[in-house]
Amino acid sequence: MATAYVGGSLWVIGVHYRQLPEALQLIVTNAFTGTAVSGGFAGAAVWAAIRFGVARGIFSNEAGLGSAPIADAAARTEGPVEQGIIAMLGTFIDTLMICTMTALVIVLTGAWQSGETGAALSTLAFNTALPGWGGYIVTFGLIVFAFTTILGWSYYGERCAEFLFGIRVILPYRILWLLAIPFGAMGKLALIWLAADVMNGLMAIPNLIALLALSPVIVQLSREYLHAQKA
Repeated sequence: MATAYVGGSLWVIGVHYRQLPEALQLIVTNAFTGTAVSGGFAGAAVWAAIRFGVARGIFSNEAGLGSAPIADAAARTEGPVEQGIIAMLGTFIDTLMICTMTALVIVLTGAWQSGETGAALSTLAFNTALPGWGGYIVTFGLIVFAFTTILGWSYYGERCAEFLFGIRVILPYRILWLLAIPFGAMGKLALIWLAADVMNGLMAIPNLIALLALSPVIVQLSREYLHAQKA
């Protein structure tokens, strides 16, 4: 999925490399002005753009939620700092690389002025730049991403349920999880996004408080690890 999507994005950006500085300028200037942007945030003010941008960013990379460390904790590593550094790459690759490439493809192809949003906007951009098969890249990516997201969040919830209620809860949890999938697929998308944003916020609040409280420990462990690496 990553190879196909990144490869297609780099191809589009490479073909339009001469317009790249203008595209970057357009993204930056319109992100911090009161002018409503036609396209993904049509009619939205700056506060709405920031609100939805932060919400979608958190949804994509889970930074600050405390969910990804559940998977990181299962990794075989020599120390927590080493795994933490590896985990930080997830946010960098997901947001700074993948999301930036997507934005550039949308702007460079002019799809941002179409009025489409979400996956339809990305599909239109790739179809515009790569007629005939560009849309398949987005479709394939969405299918794999959705499947892996279902597996990932199922694992997170299962580990939490097991911690709270014991190993006996795993089977009932998995059954309830499978039953919830069709409801999520057939439900109202706006309501589902709203519920996801609220739940993400409820996870982030206690996790960020814990991070602040544990920051002295993090600093100490990081210094010890870096000192050992230099030695």
